[in-house]
Amino acid sequence: MTTVVDLDLSRRTALVTGGGSGIGRACAARLAAAGAEVIVVDVNAAAAKEVAGRIGGREIVADLSDPETVADLPGDVDVLVNNAGLQVVAPLTEFPDDRFALLQRVMVETPYRLVKRVLPHMYVRGWGRIVNISSVHGLLASPYKSAYVTAKHAMEGLSKVTALEGAPHGVTSNCICPAFVRTPLVDKQIADQAEINGIPRHEVIEKIMLDRAAIKRLIEPEEVAELMAYLCTPPASLITGASVTIDGGWTAH
Repeated sequence: MTTVVDLDLSRRTALVTGGGSGIGRACAARLAAAGAEVIVVDVNAAAAKEVAGRIGGREIVADLSDPETVADLPGDVDVLVNNAGLQVVAPLTEFPDDRFALLQRVMVETPYRLVKRVLPHMYVRGWGRIVNISSVHGLLASPYKSAYVTAKHAMEGLSKVTALEGAPHGVTSNCICPAFVRTPLVDKQIADQAEINGIPRHEVIEKIMLDRAAIKRLIEPEEVAELMAYLCTPPASLITGASVTIDGGWTAH
């Protein structure tokens, strides 16, 4: 059973990108449980509406592959969770250029613009928490994921700069770096990895996704959300500029 940390975010507003499913959905629910007013941002209108309705938040439908849409999102946010992302698996020699650019827009430029948009409000209030859902691929690399690995490494750098600039204003910025989480994004990778590596789908989790992990199971979205919640608590106020792994020992090699 997941341990629930003590967190009170009443009178705080939180914005979660990609909040309609997976890690984003779990983070939105956890923030709402802590008393925050949660804004669920997702490209999938039905998913955003369902999550917002379930947690008593509000939804905003936005296609974050166009960074200009950030100008239409609220800036008066106390907790920002940069979670939206996607994956494309292909060898470098065959990687579609347009898909490489797409991943950088969604997972680098849009988070940069969101951070830039919410920081003035956080600075005025003297408090803010930015949590970037990175990946073990923000620290290490795997074959066939050039766009994703590049984007997550960039997110790590953005988070550290934000931490340094935000520190005098009571703002922390951190990355959470999970290994494979049980989400629709990971489910989609199974077929792609099976095709590229020439193995059956049922072997992908064991031989590829969990090969480096010491603890042989996928991570649950709620476990990532609980770590996100801890980074918003008073005891975590000195954790900033960090890349916190939750990977079952994946990066211990």
